[in-house]
Amino acid sequence: MSRREIREQIFKLLFRTEFYEKDELMEQRQLFLEELGQEENKDTAYIRRKYEDILEHLAEIDAMVNEVAQGWKTSRMGRVDLTLIRLAVYEIKFEEDVPAGVAINEAVELAKSYGTDDSSSFVNGILAKLV
Repeated sequence: MSRREIREQIFKLLFRTEFYEKDELMEQRQLFLEELGQEENKDTAYIRRKYEDILEHLAEIDAMVNEVAQGWKTSRMGRVDLTLIRLAVYEIKFEEDVPAGVAINEAVELAKSYGTDDSSSFVNGILAKLV
């Protein structure tokens, strides 16, 4: 898988967290990885590790977003937008090998595919305030 495809799969997996209780997340992760139709390989291992790491930092990520999102709190944001913002913030703040511009651009492109007409500009605006 390309880096972009991996990021998209992480987004889809992370999006599931919005619909399940905390004790169901690991089962959902396993189901998702099985649905990819691939045996455990470097890509699926990377997806799993990154997903788990994002979940570990979720409270910290949300606090950063709430700090800069004027008039918005994570509790009011659309689920697609919030998931994309969380993924990008994680990449910007916790991954040294992903340039901030790349993380923002990828989030905006995914917002165009999965979000509403306003999602890409909303995601871009929030993320621009974080860098």
